Amino acid sequence: MNVFHFIRALPAGLRPFPWISWIGLMLCGPDLMAEEGAAASKPSYEYRPGSPDGIGKWFMGREIAHFMTHEGAPWLERPEREEEEQPTRMVAALNLKPGQVVADIGAGSGYLSWRMARLVSPGGRVYANDLQPEMLAILRTNVAAHGVTNVVTIQGTVEDPHLPTNQVDLAIFVDVYHECDFPFEIIRGVVQSLKVGGRLVLVEYRGEDDSVPIKRLHKMTAAQVRKEMTVHPLEWVETIDTLPRQHVFIFRKTASGLQPK
Repeated sequence: MNVFHFIRALPAGLRPFPWISWIGLMLCGPDLMAEEGAAASKPSYEYRPGSPDGIGKWFMGREIAHFMTHEGAPWLERPEREEEEQPTRMVAALNLKPGQVVADIGAGSGYLSWRMARLVSPGGRVYANDLQPEMLAILRTNVAAHGVTNVVTIQGTVEDPHLPTNQVDLAIFVDVYHECDFPFEIIRGVVQSLKVGGRLVLVEYRGEDDSVPIKRLHKMTAAQVRKEMTVHPLEWVETIDTLPRQHVFIFRKTASGLQPK
């Protein structure tokens, strides 16, 4: 326990004068101040009756959508996906290099996992993360069918992606983040897996565009995504809006430290 935590733990009547507490805070250094600010900024969830496509749970003003089950895997592999979304173009924009480590969060059928795994070879690997063992089984079959051997499957939970700490160069959510039951906790876990300077990429259908033929809760606006990332040690790098239907948001992990659980 450091000086500041010790002072805070004392009963109110036994605490020293406030200026002594501030001296303790300064002595503890910027890491503790970052920790205190992160803990204070953690938003809460709201629960109330929701829409048919939502779970009745709100995060920073947004209702969370139901997630896709493994029965939706054929939709992920649909032949027209390349024309509709241009995922090949999206992956190319990530500028992946041999030797890099990538985390594909909510990897589903592995549609993007094996494609990215080829780009980080030799020496790199892709952690393909999903909640559903059935989806991971489909993913393993698809990856093997393409002769790719550098994909490692990880079954996460709704609150923890179970990724290794400080090892990931790039983590990506493709049409997944809006379905996370615990978005704050999941992003916190992913950020902890990133190296300092590592990139977080969120790909979401454009919520501002009514012509995008996707249900409302399965789309996100640029303003909402950037708002939700402000509670993490991330800086916005750029938003790519050249795909037919999706935003591509790129953030970078800063050196301000990891958020406490």
